[in-house]
Amino acid sequence: MSLETSASELIIKKLIPFLFYLQLEKYFFPSTERQSPRHGGESVAEVLRAHGIKFVFTLVGGHISPILVACEKLGIRIVDTRHEATAVFAADAVARLSGTVGVAAVTAGPGLTNTVTAVKNAQMAESPLLLIGGAAATLLQGRGALQDIDQMSLFKPLCKFCASVRTVREIVPTVRKALAVAQSGTPGPVFIEFPIDTLYPYHVVEKEFAPKNTPKGLMGKIIAWYLRNHLSNLFAGAWETRDLSPLPVHIPHATEDEVQRCVELVSRAKKPVILLGSQATLPPTPADDVRKALESLGIPCFLGGMSRGMLGKNSPLHIRQNRRDALKDADLVLLAGTVCDFRLSYGRVLNRRSKIIAVNRDRSQLLKNSDMFWKPTVAIQGDAGSFLVRLSKALKGHRCPEEWPRSLKEGDAVKEKANRSKADEKTERHLNPLSVLHRVDELLAEDSIIVADGGDFVGSAAYIMRPRGPLRWLDPGAFGTLGVGGGFALGAKLCRPESEVWIVYGDGSLGYSVAEFDTFTRHKTPVIALVGNDACWSQISREQVPMLGSNVACGLAFTDYHIVADGYGGKGYLTGREDESQLDDIIKKAQKECREGKAILLNVLIGKTNFREGSISV
Repeated sequence: MSLETSASELIIKKLIPFLFYLQLEKYFFPSTERQSPRHGGESVAEVLRAHGIKFVFTLVGGHISPILVACEKLGIRIVDTRHEATAVFAADAVARLSGTVGVAAVTAGPGLTNTVTAVKNAQMAESPLLLIGGAAATLLQGRGALQDIDQMSLFKPLCKFCASVRTVREIVPTVRKALAVAQSGTPGPVFIEFPIDTLYPYHVVEKEFAPKNTPKGLMGKIIAWYLRNHLSNLFAGAWETRDLSPLPVHIPHATEDEVQRCVELVSRAKKPVILLGSQATLPPTPADDVRKALESLGIPCFLGGMSRGMLGKNSPLHIRQNRRDALKDADLVLLAGTVCDFRLSYGRVLNRRSKIIAVNRDRSQLLKNSDMFWKPTVAIQGDAGSFLVRLSKALKGHRCPEEWPRSLKEGDAVKEKANRSKADEKTERHLNPLSVLHRVDELLAEDSIIVADGGDFVGSAAYIMRPRGPLRWLDPGAFGTLGVGGGFALGAKLCRPESEVWIVYGDGSLGYSVAEFDTFTRHKTPVIALVGNDACWSQISREQVPMLGSNVACGLAFTDYHIVADGYGGKGYLTGREDESQLDDIIKKAQKECREGKAILLNVLIGKTNFREGSISV
């Protein structure tokens, strides 16, 4: 038997079942509308609009053009950035501030790989985010097409849900499911890849499928026939009417028994403390309802992550200093969305004699390190915000003994007075960074949003700058990612166009997103960037030099970042020691010009202080 005969028989054996399937398909599967000018990008846009999505952040690429064009036609604002990571960071900020899903769309291959850090950051920050990625055509994947890689394997460890759309009719149900999954349980990123042939119109894709020459021989005719049928299946039933409305979002809640047990513990506590994490700001409970619940309970609170500002600027319940000492004295600690990771010394700072109530949507985070350093008295897998509201209602009329928060606040005042005295010290050169931060804080508008992107300078800012209300502080979260500044500020300004948005940058972190001053200019989203320029990666240098005796790779230059901002259409100011007496006037001028539509960069030359000695960088 010849090889040709053998090959032909093999083809026939595989062909007969396929032919039978195709005959069934004619009767049971949807028809293909070959003349329709519609395309898959329109289906994506329709679902996004039905879910209240107002912005799609992107760096354009041919793989995703139909989605961007369709979204724009439906009134969804397309905001293009200078780096794909910025697009994801901006979507992350929108998710945190708006209570909806943030959406970013990027092209295939390197467009997607550029987002990996930002997607991981969203995962660890528990931000509901949809990443849309282009992909090679369905039949060309794995065959060496342009920018074709195994994208699904890349994102499965980072996302709650990953899907690769294989036909146009799958688009609507897949996007609906992804948006629901992103918000359910513990929120997080989801990923959908769209092969390019699922997004363009039939007549465009058909041209790519059509053979260049008339097929010859049995194999050529079989391949041509297979391609025609693949194309028909790709578009079969594509434009049938489908439900676009949001699917139910599932959020875990504490049981009545769990709430009642906690009521009993809190009512008996003499020195309770609440540690509030970012989860307390998540929907469905409005942040103002959480704030009212905390004020009703009267329990002193330490605020972290997105919960900074929850109690306003000067609440008697907000304790900012001496957390370790407070936890040592507390007889009850309520971890409301706070995790016992490195930020709480893995749970070692908790007093073993304290009653501990832990509330978290994610079970692994709820019990992290409880097998080693701490044990919860009550562990509740549920939403922290709604739990606090229910606890407050059940304890109506009961308040924490007032002498306890008063004593902690007195300790706050002592520590902050000492910190303030450090701001009055002269540094060896340039401006004292603590003094700069105090003066900016005093001049902040009441509606300001603060974006934190940096190490040493931003670490100081976290102690000094006071967000004026809930959802007015944005930092990367547990991943500690540098480079969030440009994207977070962009998303914040779009969500709150009337607010004054500040980015507090270190000079090192500024390098990641300074190009987004071009984005701020083009999209008319003026923000103010405060750059603490000490020509150094100081958070690393502070430990590296005394421990290892070298400043290698830590040194930068006192670069003219203000000129870079000018070049991108913004306005930059250089400020040094000679401008110290005019610093307030410079800040006020920056605020005025920002209100008039100019993105501002304050390049502030700063010296060294010992304020953050002992802080960790690893």
